[in-house]
Amino acid sequence: MSQSVIVMGMVLTAMPVNDYDKRITILTKERGKITAFARGARRPSSQLLAATNPFAFGEFEVFEGRNSYNVTKANIQNYFRELVLDLDAASLAFYFAEFAEYYCQEKREMLKLLYQSFRALENSRYSKELVRAVFELKAITINGEGPQVFACMHCHAKEDLCFFSVKRGGIFCRTCAKEVQGMYISDSTRYTMQYIISTPVARLYSFTVSEEVLRELKMIMKEYMAYYVHHDFKSLSIFG
Repeated sequence: MSQSVIVMGMVLTAMPVNDYDKRITILTKERGKITAFARGARRPSSQLLAATNPFAFGEFEVFEGRNSYNVTKANIQNYFRELVLDLDAASLAFYFAEFAEYYCQEKREMLKLLYQSFRALENSRYSKELVRAVFELKAITINGEGPQVFACMHCHAKEDLCFFSVKRGGIFCRTCAKEVQGMYISDSTRYTMQYIISTPVARLYSFTVSEEVLRELKMIMKEYMAYYVHHDFKSLSIFG
């Protein structure tokens, strides 16, 4: 007879099954991404009604079956209800969740990144475009595919780094960039990328940037994502 286990995680997706049940995908700290069924979760009186909605973050008690899990209880710490009141924030949150479901390898750090990114989306201090760029750069870094921005990709110099090559996956000094197809970026943009890549997730959203830095960062991430992440994220159709 299987025993229940407690996992910490976030609901990435939820869909109706049968008359009153739900099938959900949870990104958990302990077991990575799991599929779980919540029996009767769509009944108005069910204790799992809100706990099995997307973005619900907390502890889930589950029984492991042959091909999936069954959720029996949940202790939700954050529902991120404010996200659904802002269309742009909600669409980005769904994009982050979809990205984690498709691209996640390092479960614990990705779960932290999702949580902190959702908190940043709820904070009016940060532009949503900045939150998106930060999430994307940190997510691909967590997955081991982030760019090299601390030294020249060719000569390994650490000074005068001002050209970024998407195809080569990193930065070049002014001298070596003469032989590389890339784009000029400011020192401020490079510093921003270095900060995002090297800073622990818990302290990630603690800065703002100028419009020029945001423009360069968005341009870099748009091209980098298109080159290295080959997937059509449906949730981006609203935010663009």
